[in-house]
Amino acid sequence: MAETKKAQRTVKFVITRRERPEASSYTEEFEVPYRPNMNVISALMEIQRNPVKADGEKTAPVCWESNCLEEVCGACSMVINGKPRQACSALIDKLEQPIRLEPMSTFPVVRDLVINRERMFNALKKVKAWIPIDGTYDLGPGPRLAESKRQWAYELSKCMTCGVCLEACPNVNDRNSFIGPASISQVRLFNTHPTGEMNKHERLDALMEEGGIEGCGNSQNCVRSCPKGIPLTTSIAAMNKETTKHLFKKWLSV
Repeated sequence: MAETKKAQRTVKFVITRRERPEASSYTEEFEVPYRPNMNVISALMEIQRNPVKADGEKTAPVCWESNCLEEVCGACSMVINGKPRQACSALIDKLEQPIRLEPMSTFPVVRDLVINRERMFNALKKVKAWIPIDGTYDLGPGPRLAESKRQWAYELSKCMTCGVCLEACPNVNDRNSFIGPASISQVRLFNTHPTGEMNKHERLDALMEEGGIEGCGNSQNCVRSCPKGIPLTTSIAAMNKETTKHLFKKWLSV
């Protein structure tokens, strides 16, 4: 009898949906058969296989993004019960029901839970979050990073561009151009690298432009919400210091 009751157990979802970017959002309720060790992604897959609402009415399958399913790619970011996080690591047994799924509001919605993270990628382009070494493959190995720096730089490299820190930051919205904590932390990472340091001044100049580091309100929501535990506020403080030093050097060189 206990096994029969367990088999009949369901998980309730309230999902915010939107058919296209310019359309109005609405919610739909679903009930998914419970299985041990379920996560939000497996529940969404169940809804995709059988797109029937809790009242028995058929509907269109819910759209969402996912890739690695092990909290590495950052593609499945969404707001789950009011908190931005990855759906792949959100276990059903640890979530209060009904489980409410919404797209992250910082980014334009493409459809349902799918968002356009172009804002974040443009910010990374702005600060040149890469090491330009095209055509230098014949120069041999570059300088090695000191072990003392490598250990904490590795923590910064864990960023998976999931966008959760931007969603949690009250200063990242459609009313300003603040680039957000992820890009600032990447400036620190690439400026630390012996080869990346060649473009250090360009990245600092980008941080000093409108929408740069001055847009941070120090709410510290980013570091509390980062799924990888990246010390984002430490990076912001370090880059604040570096941009100030860079500014004074530019004044003195005039």
